[in-house]
Amino acid sequence: PSLGPVFGIKGGAAGGGYSQVLPMDAINLHFTGDIHALTAAHNLLAAALDNHLHQGNDAEVDARRVEWPRALDVNDRALRETVVGLGGTTGGVPREDEYVITAASELMAVLGLASDLGDLKDRIARIVLAVDADGEPVTPDDLGVTGAAAALLRDAFRPNLVQTVEGVPAFVHGGPFANIAHGTNTLVADRVGGALADYLVTEAGFGADLGAEKFGNIVAREGVVPDVAVVVATVRGAKRHGLEMWPTDFDALGSPDPDAVRAGVDNVEKHVSIAESFGVPTVAAINVFADDAEAELAALEAELADRGVPVARSTAHRDGGAGATELAELVRERAGTGSFEPLYDADAPIREKIETVAREVYGAAGVEYVDGAADDVERVERWGYGDLPVCLSKTPYSLSDDAALAGVPEGWTLTVREVTPSAGAGFVVAKTAD
Repeated sequence: PSLGPVFGIKGGAAGGGYSQVLPMDAINLHFTGDIHALTAAHNLLAAALDNHLHQGNDAEVDARRVEWPRALDVNDRALRETVVGLGGTTGGVPREDEYVITAASELMAVLGLASDLGDLKDRIARIVLAVDADGEPVTPDDLGVTGAAAALLRDAFRPNLVQTVEGVPAFVHGGPFANIAHGTNTLVADRVGGALADYLVTEAGFGADLGAEKFGNIVAREGVVPDVAVVVATVRGAKRHGLEMWPTDFDALGSPDPDAVRAGVDNVEKHVSIAESFGVPTVAAINVFADDAEAELAALEAELADRGVPVARSTAHRDGGAGATELAELVRERAGTGSFEPLYDADAPIREKIETVAREVYGAAGVEYVDGAADDVERVERWGYGDLPVCLSKTPYSLSDDAALAGVPEGWTLTVREVTPSAGAGFVVAKTAD
């Protein structure tokens, strides 16, 4: 978990009620120190790069094209854009800089996708930190700091074993955001969990357009292939889409409106179809809240069932495992009945891969490249990263790249404004809209 969301609007990441992992307070705060180790390793790379600039710049780094920001694991808006290197001749080379929250660091994604310590080191080595005078990438290996960064992450690489309220073992390890990275637990934790149990449940962040798409097109290529998917729906989520509401009016969502819930099922069904497009059998879980109206719950359940979507309510928050028994049975019945396949060939051109995700997952009519993004694609392919899967950075509030478009938008164009390599993580990031 990241301290940013913990102390922000979203809150902690340990669940709630009788559906949570323990010790909740430790997990949401410093836990085993993994997030702090990532922050230190990230900033070590940043400090080494600035020191290289200060000490003569043998690698001919272009100070105007430093791609590696600094990191901090709290929300601090004032540090999003800043200037470093002030203070005279001993203060380094003045240049523009920025901070990101640690969960957004590429190192978080590197930790999440590394298969072992050797692979972790290899991935760190090829991170693009900056661009040199000839327009070529500068990496930690070029600066001789790969080993130092890997050493700081040695202990953080080990999965953290905790338990649920009912004593079920669980791993809490890694936390890349799903709107800007791949959004899943670490590969090593999933592999250990899968080796120790008959069933491994792992989360893919946000909706199927983000978490499931990235799991299928990025994570599964590393060998963790899903046998079944669960799309989690709520009455309020369906209702917001049914009312085409933006921004969200929480008071209005509190008023029972079964017709609006039914109208929002188009969006839920689309998320189910996204997961199924990978050949993965999919079920819908209705996450029941204490103040949900029975008429709305019934409307959501019946509408999904009428459309042929396997669906079950979950009252795990209130009842623990007993409240998710029907859902578990649906999952068990369908697990392994599909045939998984990524949506695109990783060797396809970057533009083709982006368009596949835009059209087949988001439902876009096309893709537009602005603000130099087309040149970015050419540069990334010239650097040799064209055979990596793509990771689209997009709002989680809509299937489109416009948070205000609810339901299942049609006839819209995906706007790509920047394309950069996350060479260490092993994917190419395409930033969309705002």
